[in-house]
Amino acid sequence: MYEVIPQERLVSVKFGKSVTLRDLENYARALRSDPLFDPSFSEIVDLSEVEDLQVAAPQALALADKIDPFSQSARRAFVACSERQAHAARMHQRLRGGEENVRIFRTWAAAKEWVVRGTPAKGKAGLPARHTAAGARR
Repeated sequence: MYEVIPQERLVSVKFGKSVTLRDLENYARALRSDPLFDPSFSEIVDLSEVEDLQVAAPQALALADKIDPFSQSARRAFVACSERQAHAARMHQRLRGGEENVRIFRTWAAAKEWVVRGTPAKGKAGLPARHTAAGARR
């Protein structure tokens, strides 16, 4: 489900077709107990396969405020290919303080480029807050 890469100060996670609050809580709990994890690490969250996201607004707020194991200063990149995926990522982006440290991308490569270097790969900029990702390809 996830991989911690200490030498890159990075956590990478890819979710499957259905994601529930319990899945996100289990992920956060696993990270907190992982000896390789540091809350200041960057994270790439690949939502590209998610079709069913079962997280209501109050749960999203709890996720951002209490469950999320990452520090507020950690760089967080979401990979979203559909409008629904992008919406979920935007919600987390807003709840965690905006675009400075949380960005949304169409591809994993562009997300990693931003996380590692601080700038997106040429021609693969992060999606703006109101982007419609319909028709986006990986």
